[in-house]
Amino acid sequence: MGRSPCCEKEHTNKGAWTKEEDERLINYIKLHGEGCWRSLPKAAGLLRCGKSCRLRWINYLRPDLKRGNFTEEEDDLIINLHGLLGNK
Repeated sequence: MGRSPCCEKEHTNKGAWTKEEDERLINYIKLHGEGCWRSLPKAAGLLRCGKSCRLRWINYLRPDLKRGNFTEEEDDLIINLHGLLGNK
């Protein structure tokens, strides 16, 4: 019972992503949007698991992803909110 496997483990790449794989994922999502992550790798021509594609997109490739240190304003906001709310 339960869900069937999202991919065939024997035919998937593991480890570091290449620039070509990143480009394929970015281009596919630009054209078709985020949809069913389980079917995306096959449709995009990637030999990756759907979960791997989802995590790569969410954690590294999204255009609105902000990287780097907090700004002074963000630091002040965090400190003020912590003073108000505590560790909630």
